[in-house]
Amino acid sequence: MNGTVSRSVTAKALAVLGTFDPGHTRRTLSEIATAAELPPSTTHRLVAELVAWEGLTRGADGRYEIGRRIWLLGSLSALSRELRAIALPFMQDLSATTGENVHIAVLDGDRALYIDRISGRRAVPVVSRPGARLPLHATGVGKVLLAHGDDGLRERTLRSLPRLTPLTVVEPGRLQRQLQQIRERGYATTHEEMTAGSSSLAVPVFDRDGRVVAALGLVTASTRRELIRLVPAVQLAGRGVSRMLGSTR
Repeated sequence: MNGTVSRSVTAKALAVLGTFDPGHTRRTLSEIATAAELPPSTTHRLVAELVAWEGLTRGADGRYEIGRRIWLLGSLSALSRELRAIALPFMQDLSATTGENVHIAVLDGDRALYIDRISGRRAVPVVSRPGARLPLHATGVGKVLLAHGDDGLRERTLRSLPRLTPLTVVEPGRLQRQLQQIRERGYATTHEEMTAGSSSLAVPVFDRDGRVVAALGLVTASTRRELIRLVPAVQLAGRGVSRMLGSTR
């Protein structure tokens, strides 16, 4: 571990955060120490301080991942501010029209990061909130981002499909077929896959280069209405945000 003595505390903390990337979104303490080239004792102290600061969070399995405070800092970037500002009027209109929770998410590693949410007047309780990072395979926005992500992202996701409710899709072949359908029809749906009693619908948001940079969706009670009836309204909002980002799709 050459060079660790001369590094400042700030450099060491940044080295800890730098061990996380799209291919390594969750790490054990020993994995962090090895990747950051730091002694275990130093890593333990820095990680504990970062957890207290909410820069990292510790899961039930003992693994660490990037925390809410880092997201809040990232949300101050020009790109995040632009996306949220552009999407907000369309999200407000969609929520007013449907009465449902409306949210927008971007890809963050191997998860969907929710960057904004509008609560509808008839909204059901949901786990999505600004700063939340939820599984791609169990959410509408997540499935959209996964369907339009790269092959590496899909391969990693398909290797681990935890069951969150009795209806979560955990069969790789079935999920692959769903992702193909999402690319063909332009929207994704879920039925009680993340939370019992809730269904979701989401569409892609494109930038000027035709890349999917976000997913816009809503959540409704599974018993409230046929989800398919809401597709045109959600697609209209998604196209509006895409046009404002310069997309011609």
